[in-house]
Formats: sequence, structure tokens, C-alpha cells
Amino acid sequence: HVQLVESGGGSVTAGGSLSLSCERSGYDYRPYCMAWFRQAPGNQREGVAALDSDGSTSYADSVKGRFTISNANAKNTRYLQMNSLKPEDTAMYYCAADLDLRRLCLLNRNYEGFWDYWGQGTQVTVS
Repeated sequence: HVQLVESGGGSVTAGGSLSLSCERSGYDYRPYCMAWFRQAPGNQREGVAALDSDGSTSYADSVKGRFTISNANAKNTRYLQMNSLKPEDTAMYYCAADLDLRRLCLLNRNYEGFWDYWGQGTQVTVS
């Protein structure tokens, strides 16, 4: 069973930065693809960034150039560095994982139904 735990959310003023982490618990070291989604009240969940097991990435246009997804050479932790934050970035942020590397995860960055495992979410508030 795969469990994902997010951390690093908080409140910042516009223009500030935050770094989110998503740790896969346990001793499962299989490679996997990971995405970060966000959902603001009243909005659909949006896939903002994805990182494939080979290091390839995909970003939503709304965060390109400001957000960076990475693994920092950690086997079971993925990060989302968020710079130049805007009030419209305010949302609950979720990480999601897919372990079936035969599937094209980057093409499904914005499709909730593709991702098999989800974290519980961490709130980001930009004022």
C-alpha cells in the first residue's frame, strides 16, 4: 500500500516562496511518476506539475517559470518549489503518484482519474 504525505504548506505574501514536499512512506523504492494538483474552493482540481521517473517534467501554463518539481536525488520524496507566488495560487495542494511506468504520466498531468495514490493535502495561502 502506497502512502503519500505532503508537508510545507503555509501562508506567504505575494511574491514570496514556499517549498512543498511529498514523501512516499515505507520501504517501497520502485520508481514512480508524481504530480502536484491544487484545488481552490469552488474550482476543479488542477494538475500543476508532474515529474516522470526519467526526470521529464510537465507544467501547467499558469505556473511555468515559477514552480519547479524535483526529486533532489531522493528516492521517495518529491518537491514543489514555488516562487513568485500570487494570490491566485491559494489552494489546497495534493501530491499524487502512479507506479505503472508503462503509462504516459506526463500527458495525464491534469487528469485526476489517472493517478492511483493521493496525499491528504497541504494548504497554501498567498495574500
